[in-house]
Amino acid sequence: MTNQKTLRRHAELVDRMATTLGLDLEELAMAGQIRFDTLSDAVLKCTGCSNAEGCAHWLSMQKGIAPATPDMCCNADLFQMLKDGKAV
Repeated sequence: MTNQKTLRRHAELVDRMATTLGLDLEELAMAGQIRFDTLSDAVLKCTGCSNAEGCAHWLSMQKGIAPATPDMCCNADLFQMLKDGKAV
């Protein structure tokens, strides 16, 4: 089972990735573009990432809005669908 510290860390990484891509997850959830269970699944998927430090480093290096996630992102498809305006 994943502990709370790990869940919080990966929830932060998911939120930071979204923000870096120009996405506001709270706004998207309120608009019905992303379901809360989909968001929870994204965080859980993120906890399985073997390169969380690389992700955090990539995020810290970004200036402005990034056009796409790094190749290592296990939620890349989800973020791209959100950027494309699709409901998930």
